[in-house]
Parts: sequence; C-alpha cells; structure tokens
Amino acid sequence: MDKEKHYRHELKYVIPYADYDAMKRRLKLVMRSDPHTLDDGTYRIRSIYFDNSDDKALREKVDGIKKREKFRIRYYNDDLSFITLEKKMKIDNLCLKYDAAITEDECRRILNGDIDWMKDHDEELVRELYTKMRYQRLKPKVLVSYLREPYIYKAGNVRITFDSQIRTTHFLREFLKEQVSDISATDTPQEMILEVKYDAFLPKIIQDLIQVKNIRQQAFSKYGACRRFG
Repeated sequence: MDKEKHYRHELKYVIPYADYDAMKRRLKLVMRSDPHTLDDGTYRIRSIYFDNSDDKALREKVDGIKKREKFRIRYYNDDLSFITLEKKMKIDNLCLKYDAAITEDECRRILNGDIDWMKDHDEELVRELYTKMRYQRLKPKVLVSYLREPYIYKAGNVRITFDSQIRTTHFLREFLKEQVSDISATDTPQEMILEVKYDAFLPKIIQDLIQVKNIRQQAFSKYGACRRFG
C-alpha cells in the first residue's frame, strides 16, 4: 500500500433539495464536474461493505469511536470491468483510503467465501482483508447504492459531492447483479448528502459557496443507514 498517503478532511451535511439546487448553481461557477461522470454529471456507486458477526464496524460508528476502519468493494455504473477493494480509515473528521483493483472473478470468489488464494495475492490490501476475514470473521454484509454528483477544485484538492437515492439490499444473491432488487435506506429520499473533502485547507471561496443557513455538520453514515434493516 502507498505509504505516502495522508489523511484528508471529510465533512458531511444533510441538506434539503432546494438548498442543493442553489448550492450546485454556485459551485458550477468555480468548480468543474468530475471527468468520470456520465452526461448528466452523475454516476452510480455500489459498495459491498464488510463487517463481522458482532457488527464491529457498525457498533464503532454508533458508539462514536474516534478511530475506526471499514472494508468495502466498490464499482461504478454497474460496470464490473473495474472493481476496487477499499479500506477506509477515519479519525474524527479525517479520513484515509487505500484501494486495490480486483477482478470480477476475484470479487465473486470473495463473496462466495473462497478466500485461500488471497493470502498470496500481489496486493497487500487483498492479503490484509484475507487475514481479517480469517481471524476477525469479516464477511460481506450489505450492498449500499447511491447516485453521486461530484465537483472538484484544484486548490486544496477539494472534492464536493452530492449523494442521493441511497438504497440497500442485504441479500448476497443481489450483489454484482445488473438489476438489483433494493429498497430506500432513508425516510427522506428527497434530501441530499453533501460531502466536502479537502487536504490541508478549504479555500475561502469554497467556504463561502457552501454556506447554507441552519445546516449543521453531521456524522452521517450510508453504511449505518443501510444497516437499519438488519
């Protein structure tokens, strides 16, 4: 894994659609859309989250443990030709992510519990997941899906995203399917999840553009929201 990576700031807010629409119009004046989006400026993310039989990752989030980690497998727009294994580490509002590309066949083997091959994998992250699946009893728990609209700003390495249509399924047979039978994970699907990520500083111009009256920073977790059903 890349030893030179650094923790980034990550702030989250839940905002009404009207505030999202106004903020988006302001951001477009100075930020540019992520080049990997589709024509409408969005892409669909699906993430398969891991946890153990004691729900360690979920409980740490609910209990407000400051330092924690989660493993997930992620792919975009139902394209299984590019799948990544990721480990996300958090300390309060700081986050650090490691990732490694895996093949569709490797992904399916992991989901099916066929993991012995992982201990000799070229990628250190795959070997780490193998160890934790073996000795911490990590296993695939839930599929989290949502639509993301991302914007980027070079100074400060700022990335602002609006996430919506958060949906979930707990059935393994639904993972890696083009047509997923999932359900809404929130009671207010019209609301948007605003995420602001940056390195050492958030430029003043961006601070001003994301100011919205009466919104507060929240510790919103898509994984936690999707685990409310089991």
